Amino acid sequence: MGRRFTVSRLILAIVSTSLEEAAIWVIWRWLLPEFGIRLPLAVLIGVMVAWAAFSVWLFIFTTLTLKKQAMVGLPSMVGTVGKVASRLSPEGQVRIKGELWGATSAEGDIEVGDEVAVIKEDGLKLFVRRVDDAKSTR
Repeated sequence: MGRRFTVSRLILAIVSTSLEEAAIWVIWRWLLPEFGIRLPLAVLIGVMVAWAAFSVWLFIFTTLTLKKQAMVGLPSMVGTVGKVASRLSPEGQVRIKGELWGATSAEGDIEVGDEVAVIKEDGLKLFVRRVDDAKSTR
């Protein structure tokens, strides 16, 4: 994601937030009084500050999400440590870097929550060992 893309998103976020803030003011100034609802200026300021804070948080969160690096590929998975998400007997799933992967145990059953290390890969299937066993074979 380039710097120009981030600056463009920032400009768009500022413009859209300004329009949203203007809409909040219009609702407070003209729409609510039509229904007999009168809110103090402090309420308007509080709502606008809260909306601006939410907009800033949303921009930061989205920017960080868009900058998150995708996994390069399975060969980089060898040696990676994760946790068993569904029992490996011998096949199941492991969670590595927040993602679920199909895995096969290289050594019998491994229970949910156990730490495992990737020892090899075949297509989209990972072969894993318990972390303590993986260290002892080196």
